[in-house]
Amino acid sequence: MQGVRRYGMLADGGVRLELTPTTVSPLAIDVEESAAMRIQRLISENPVIIFSRSSCCMCHVMKRLLSTIGVHPTVIELEEDEIAALSDDSGAASAAPALYIGGACVGGLESLVALHLSNNLVPKLVEVGALKNEFLNS
Repeated sequence: MQGVRRYGMLADGGVRLELTPTTVSPLAIDVEESAAMRIQRLISENPVIIFSRSSCCMCHVMKRLLSTIGVHPTVIELEEDEIAALSDDSGAASAAPALYIGGACVGGLESLVALHLSNNLVPKLVEVGALKNEFLNS
């Protein structure tokens, strides 16, 4: 949850900080939403998203490659039950890390590198609005 900070003076001269809820983040967890539903919602709401395990070196390489191009993807670290839900949805044997661009599953690190080496990554990122058209001319 995002919030607004409010400061107030305490009787002893100290300062009190409160975080007041104002809006619900798109990454907020709805306890009634299943892992599979949450994953599908995140995929549809984010132009570039990486689902990862904590301390995943392949995810780090994905983020570095995309940031070199100028894209900063949403990165979600999944728990084991959520990884199983992602595997079932994508049909992949090992679903993390999994990259989605414009709602479509690109795959893992090898697929991302292949897309980049074939010069198809930047046009795909422009198409989904993650990059501006000026990057196609460079």
